[in-house]
Amino acid sequence: MENECVQAGADMTTQVVAYADPLIVWLQTKGVDFGLRIAAAAAILLGGWFVIKLLKKVLRTALGKFGKERVMAATFVTSVAEKASWAFLLVVVLGKIGVDVGPLIAGLGVTGFVLGFAFQESLGSFASGLMIAFNQPFKIGDYVAVAGFEGAVIKLDMMAVTLATADNRRITIPNKSAWGTPIVNYSALELRRVDLAVGVAYGSDLAKAKATALDAIRSVPGVLADPAPLAEIKSLDDSAVTLTVRGWAKNADYWKVFFAGNQLVKESLDRAGVEIPFPQMDVHVKRVEG
Repeated sequence: MENECVQAGADMTTQVVAYADPLIVWLQTKGVDFGLRIAAAAAILLGGWFVIKLLKKVLRTALGKFGKERVMAATFVTSVAEKASWAFLLVVVLGKIGVDVGPLIAGLGVTGFVLGFAFQESLGSFASGLMIAFNQPFKIGDYVAVAGFEGAVIKLDMMAVTLATADNRRITIPNKSAWGTPIVNYSALELRRVDLAVGVAYGSDLAKAKATALDAIRSVPGVLADPAPLAEIKSLDDSAVTLTVRGWAKNADYWKVFFAGNQLVKESLDRAGVEIPFPQMDVHVKRVEG
């Protein structure tokens, strides 16, 4: 038994020596060079980290001059620059320690192609997010109509825009859908026109009806004197002559003016004795003698 243990120990020692000899030879011939490569790679990595940190700071400062409305674009540019810098730095470091990065880069190219095909819808939304970021058709807080939905923009990123509707629903719209349809921004301009429509009877004094409606819209709080309000005949409909009554207001006052204007125009026409008819149809019956 003792002889077997001694023999096993001798065999193990032989194996260790067999493995250690090549390692010792490698350390003697290439160890110093490899150590220098590791030290150089570490120095490059540390210096690259400092440069990337400085680059992010410079980009944020420079892009910050474009104002808050360009925050999304500035964040994207900074993020892309940082990731691209890290990728380049890692390739340099791997090359410095002797790793052949050619096959790695080729493999990443094939992988990128496969992933691009698999995630083409997401990439489409990402590309549309770029267009939204740089063209700024709307920003957070704006009231917009996008892809058939209306609401206030509460969140905006590179993949989707999120709206809060007037009845407090949350709607998330992919950027590809948002950018691919007409966008109406109700908040972009300072002033907004308030359009009201009211029908008066065909037998009414139209001059009196227009003057009454015009005086009413002028007296609504929030309606501006310039551009001047107006009241004119819009159309001759089946049951009434329809007047269009228009006034301009600040964007924030739109709905207040709209609701108050409808009420005041109606009340003013009632006081003036101008009839606002119900929808009606005249039916003529002809008697046929048998």
